[in-house]
Amino acid sequence: MQVEMLYPRRDTVGLEDLRSAMAGGEANRPFDDDVVEACIELSQRLLREPSARRYPELLALGFWMRKAELYRLRQQFDLMRRGDCLLVPCGTVFHLPPRNVDTIFVYSWLLSALSGNCNLIRLSRERSGPTLELLRFFCEVLENAPPSARESTWIVSYGHEKEPTEMLSSLCDMRVIWGGDHTVSTIRQVPLPPHAREMVFADRFSLSAIEAAAYLDLDPSRRGSLAKQFFDDAFWFDQMACSSPRLLIWCGDLADARAASADFFPRVNNYAMSHKVIEPAHLMHRFLASSLAVLDRSVIAYRRFPALTVLTVANLAAFSRNHPGGNLFFECQLDGLSDLASALCRRDQTLTWFGFAPEDLKNLAAVLNGRAIDRIVPIGQALQFGRFWDGNDLLQSFCRQVFIGGPDALLPV
Repeated sequence: MQVEMLYPRRDTVGLEDLRSAMAGGEANRPFDDDVVEACIELSQRLLREPSARRYPELLALGFWMRKAELYRLRQQFDLMRRGDCLLVPCGTVFHLPPRNVDTIFVYSWLLSALSGNCNLIRLSRERSGPTLELLRFFCEVLENAPPSARESTWIVSYGHEKEPTEMLSSLCDMRVIWGGDHTVSTIRQVPLPPHAREMVFADRFSLSAIEAAAYLDLDPSRRGSLAKQFFDDAFWFDQMACSSPRLLIWCGDLADARAASADFFPRVNNYAMSHKVIEPAHLMHRFLASSLAVLDRSVIAYRRFPALTVLTVANLAAFSRNHPGGNLFFECQLDGLSDLASALCRRDQTLTWFGFAPEDLKNLAAVLNGRAIDRIVPIGQALQFGRFWDGNDLLQSFCRQVFIGGPDALLPV
């Protein structure tokens, strides 16, 4: 069987040839200078090239991996070191990014590469415009990088065939699966070497909370800015990113919640109409999904805008997390943020917020006690990837710790 190789060369290769091509790869030391410089070069390309600047998701990626951020990550890595432990790479990491947010492969690759690992990336055959542009810059930067950066990455593409996944999984020391629950379950049936680890990022649900009175106290300019930030969170990737909000909680009395919602969503719609092309297919999909929701859920109000639809639910009892994306928003009014805790579940990942005191957010996280929510960030930061994701410290997860005992260390009995 053959697969498409995208890097280090464009070719169609057999599985055994691919196995041989990967045989010479060696892990680097964490934060190898040449790898860091390659990351900085990619960031600069994404931020300055006109063809990349057309895509906000590529600009966000370029900004996130800029030199200052990489140096900050290096400082954080140094703080993780302990006198009796040496942080070393896992070895070879096999990344399987999702098709609907396939640019995530560079975020995953970057933290793994900075940790010193060799990286094998499988991309879908269906690649979006931003992904094609990103892939071009990515390959060009690596092709011109020193050997330590150039020779530690392979990118392949194939369909849903099991054989390539089996062979590539057999070579890895760690497998990273991004995708829906079905994708995760399917790939998990493919065995790993006994020593290998696995990280999975399956279906998640995310939401926002706004203190209604705090919103109503804003002047029109600040309300417009908040609507723009909410748009950035929800509309890129057509609301299909795991951290994109799909439910908005208005906290406060009912009159304030209604007034805030009546002002907020038209602002979001107006911004969306002037900044994003709304595909006709999404309009039909959203109309069908919202119509079914009216029949099946406790919907008490239905508002349809050109760029989005808002469904108001009476309460969150048995609220379904099934969601089609495409800019369909549910909303609900609660008296306070603490009332949200009983409605959350393990599938809930990111809570974006506005108008609450830090203590309110900490109290919510303490009450949840790990039962739900892995990220609590201000509105506008839902899609900002970071070292901490889905409850994992990725910078540490991509490393192994070698314990080095001194002459007086106590040996286990």
